[in-house]
Amino acid sequence: MQSTSESARFDGRTALITGGATGMGFATAGLLLDEGAKVVITGRGEDRLKRAAERLDAGDRLLALPADVSKPADLDRLMGEVREHFGRIDVVFANAGIGVFKRIEEFTEEDFDSVVDANFKGVFFTVKHALPLLTDGGSIVINASWTHHRGLAVGSLYAATKAAAANLAKTLASALSDRGIRVNAISPGYIDTDMFRESVPTDEAREASRQDVVLGRIGTPEEVASAVAFLASDAASYVNGVDLLVDGGVANSIPA
Repeated sequence: MQSTSESARFDGRTALITGGATGMGFATAGLLLDEGAKVVITGRGEDRLKRAAERLDAGDRLLALPADVSKPADLDRLMGEVREHFGRIDVVFANAGIGVFKRIEEFTEEDFDSVVDANFKGVFFTVKHALPLLTDGGSIVINASWTHHRGLAVGSLYAATKAAAANLAKTLASALSDRGIRVNAISPGYIDTDMFRESVPTDEAREASRQDVVLGRIGTPEEVASAVAFLASDAASYVNGVDLLVDGGVANSIPA
């Protein structure tokens, strides 16, 4: 993928995308590469990362590194490799996460630990470990979820972790203001990703989800990527500490 003179918002910039091998992370990696960035994608599955790198086909502008964001030792190693290859980070998309959807009485402690570790601890420590490499005036985008805006019977644990992650956008916007680093969250709705299909496995359930959306359709990873790119770009230079819903209206509006 090559940048063009018409679309080069991220020329000279380096972006770190956790959970970048599939779904919204992958789509964002592709868009930022198209717009001139150097991109680091991470994930826990080496085979997925290898396939993603082959599909993105960006040569030495792309670095695909295995890492578990819930493990600080992995993050230390990751940042060391980023420093060695690219020297700095200008954009962080803290996107890695998992979903376990059950009623509260069905959750185990193992479920709790795995979801909290990935969706909150992982986001928190991704930002913490990236800060020494993050340039002053850089941008952080945190992937939250529409589910923390609207109650969902099987979403208690997932939504709670996403609420915590979204709140980081507010507190970190304050904490990092002395460096001019903007921190925002996005809250995607129903997006056609592997995780959505695994969580909503039947055609009937997906149709019910679609009917719950005011726009009448499931969103695409590319639509989320466009929102991430906006928040990370100079076009959003005065946007800070917000949680941007990218959900077709599912959180705030009832279909007619």
